[in-house]
Amino acid sequence: MIAVTGAKGQLGGELCRQWGSEAVGLDLPEFDLLDFDGVRRTLRDLHPDAIVHAAAYTAVDKAEDEPDRCFAINATATGVLAELARELNCPLLYVSTDYVFGGEPFRTEPFREEDPASPQGVYATSKYEGELKVLAWEKHYIVRTCGLYGRLGANSPGNFVETMIRLGRSGKSLRVVDDQFCTPSYVVHVARAIRYLIGTSMFGTFHIVNDGFTTWYRFACEIFRLLNWDVDITPITTEEYGAKAPRPRFSVLDTSKYQRFIDAPPLPHWKDALAEYLREREKLDPAHNVVG
Repeated sequence: MIAVTGAKGQLGGELCRQWGSEAVGLDLPEFDLLDFDGVRRTLRDLHPDAIVHAAAYTAVDKAEDEPDRCFAINATATGVLAELARELNCPLLYVSTDYVFGGEPFRTEPFREEDPASPQGVYATSKYEGELKVLAWEKHYIVRTCGLYGRLGANSPGNFVETMIRLGRSGKSLRVVDDQFCTPSYVVHVARAIRYLIGTSMFGTFHIVNDGFTTWYRFACEIFRLLNWDVDITPITTEEYGAKAPRPRFSVLDTSKYQRFIDAPPLPHWKDALAEYLREREKLDPAHNVVG
């Protein structure tokens, strides 16, 4: 049995769907990461075969105003889970982020797992601190990913694709950042890769994102191209956007370590992944009627 934290989020929910009866989903309000004693009781009672920690504080800008809460969830609670995994002698998989590589704005080569981290801002630093906590337990996986989008769960704050669809419908002109390079990734593909890794016992750090890379502006343009929508969209700089928290200018992740597993589920190109998501989205709710 696999215990999945953040089960009402995009990735946690997808993992639970793919694992089916093999998974036990844990999330608010019943499972509160800040209730450390409650977390211990729950997992000791479950005694899972593995723990997948997909829950996180992900409000990047809000984290600048709530550093204590952000670190408590992303770092301290992760340390509690690492201690429990050691006690229960079970693997722990921690979902991390491309933001740990935020400090090299002029880089042009994708980051490998062994490249030194350079997190910028409260959120990024808290996630990296979570990685360090996980490293203390030998049976660990750290999965760094980026820009997740998929079916929204009850506790999902949203995703970039859904935001663009909502704003595109409004008829207003849009301004989207065009100088941050990364790889937005479809949770279905990320979840398949995580399920595969859990079955390998090949512990360590892995980069799991869709293939290729883009900017948020170009990603938005591809969304509207696939939808066949005529949207007035203008590229802007990070400085023009003016977000409170720093964002990586280049956080493209090299996935070759994962792809060395010849039987691993593929990580399709980000354009193909986006098209798949939009098709599946319409199947789930034809009333959306967004494609075409």
